[in-house]
Amino acid sequence: MRLAIVADTHLPRGGRRIPDRCWKEMAAADLILHAGDFTALEVLHDIESLGPPVAAVHGNVDSAEVRARLPEARLIEAAGARIALVHDAGPARGRLEHMRRRFPEADAVVFGHSHIPLHAVEGAFQLFNPGSPTDRRRQPRHTMGRATVVDGSIAFEILDLE
Repeated sequence: MRLAIVADTHLPRGGRRIPDRCWKEMAAADLILHAGDFTALEVLHDIESLGPPVAAVHGNVDSAEVRARLPEARLIEAAGARIALVHDAGPARGRLEHMRRRFPEADAVVFGHSHIPLHAVEGAFQLFNPGSPTDRRRQPRHTMGRATVVDGSIAFEILDLE
């Protein structure tokens, strides 16, 4: 199973747009994960219109409409893997341990908020942040994530979109 992973799209905002490569990766996925901060409900609708199912949570800057539609956190199953989604995973110090305690049934946690791509592994537990395809902040590039799940085993990767 192929997953496309995004967070922090923050649209609409000025002339920003989701890069073509990101749209293509999402359209080619079996499942799209979005870790919050769409901002507007139309962005969720645009992503859903690509075809693959979308599993998402709301973020701290999402509109009331997005918040009404999406949970703050959720656990999904993908090809035997249990993946938790949350927008804000808390402070960097102790984050992996905190997420493992918060989601003890999860094999991995996907989060956003910081706009900083991250893939941390401790034993069989993984923590993943895809960065942002539209708002790189202090990062050198816009990014997103991709994962392959086979028989419950998840392989994450961060994709540069520039």
